[in-house]
Amino acid sequence: MDSIKIFAPATVANVSCGFDALGLAINAVGDEMIFTKTETKGVSISKIEGAELTFDSHKNAASVVAWAMLDKIKPDFGVTIALYKKVKPGSGLGSSASSSAGAAFAMNKLLGNPFSNLELTEFARLGEKAACGSPIADNVAAAIYGGFILVKSYDPLEIVKLPVPEELWVTVIHPQIEIKTEDARNVLQPTVTVANAVKQSANLAGLISGLYTDNYKLISRSLEDVIAEPYRKKLIPHFDDIKNDGLKAGALGVGISGSGPTLFALSKGEKIAKNVAESMRTIYSKTTIDFNIYVSKVNLNGCEIIE
Repeated sequence: MDSIKIFAPATVANVSCGFDALGLAINAVGDEMIFTKTETKGVSISKIEGAELTFDSHKNAASVVAWAMLDKIKPDFGVTIALYKKVKPGSGLGSSASSSAGAAFAMNKLLGNPFSNLELTEFARLGEKAACGSPIADNVAAAIYGGFILVKSYDPLEIVKLPVPEELWVTVIHPQIEIKTEDARNVLQPTVTVANAVKQSANLAGLISGLYTDNYKLISRSLEDVIAEPYRKKLIPHFDDIKNDGLKAGALGVGISGSGPTLFALSKGEKIAKNVAESMRTIYSKTTIDFNIYVSKVNLNGCEIIE
């Protein structure tokens, strides 16, 4: 295999009650990337479409991952990378994670599959650190493993793949504004009350229990964030309207995807997910803010070869 073209799905992180611990991949949108072996050792970037990102291979999230994997294996070839970004940086849909996870997946294929998904997640975290300053794992793990994942531990890294109920659908609205991850973290409070810690952990346990038992009512009651949402929602125009109308349209829950500004909703069934999308569209159509809306099943496969 001398060249590979892959799809790396967009992701929703946190999923309300799972701050830095939960993530899921979606089918509707993601990045495409082409990795080609070269006789010259090292990593270069030949093309970037869809975003203004650095061509410096020691700073770009995808190429940082590629360098690390080449340094580990030391093959007799290098790679050049073409990035076709469909997930906008600063969207809250795991843009850097798509690049990082896609690079880890593709490089593993070119190297002959020497690494496990857990090891690929470790490599992908290096891309996250290069892009946003923190080696977070929720987005990249979701993109690599597919489906719904729990980051059980960071030291050592432990990823648990969770079940996905058959009728679970995701609706996301991406307002065309940018919120930097660093800014979204800076608005959070440095401490959490015991009451909120108990409530958040109970919600996380309830959501995971609901996923295992296909209990949509329990899932709905558990999709509450008392740690990040109260502070981050102020950064997102019309958040309360989107959430209230989405719930009225039948969503199980509505929350902030990652650090925002994208908002997500989980629903039981495609019909309700589309109704939620219409409620979102109605609100933002009355504003001057451009937006994209996606309705999607959960992506169960993660990154995959498309050519």
